[in-house]
Amino acid sequence: MKSLETRKDELERRLAALEARIARIEDELEEPVSDSFSEQAIEREEDEVLEDLGAASVREVRMIEAALDRIRNDSYGICVRCGDRISEERLDILPHTPFCRDCAAAAG
Repeated sequence: MKSLETRKDELERRLAALEARIARIEDELEEPVSDSFSEQAIEREEDEVLEDLGAASVREVRMIEAALDRIRNDSYGICVRCGDRISEERLDILPHTPFCRDCAAAAG
């Protein structure tokens, strides 16, 4: 069983990695477009992929920040929907999850 401090450290490291990724994506999206029409088409496709990656990263950042708030509020590891304890196995896989397995399945 991981300690709360270990989980917090893991979440903070993941948060830092995601923030760095978002910054790289933003830098990439700000680069000037090519003069070539065919290059512009490829760049637009690449930008769409980058935007999707950026959006997914932002969603994960929000979830991690919420998990860190739950750690500060002594409610980490408790399902926000039903109030049951979230299993250690689930937290090992999704350390930022706010839901127990049953509530996540019901919502999904």
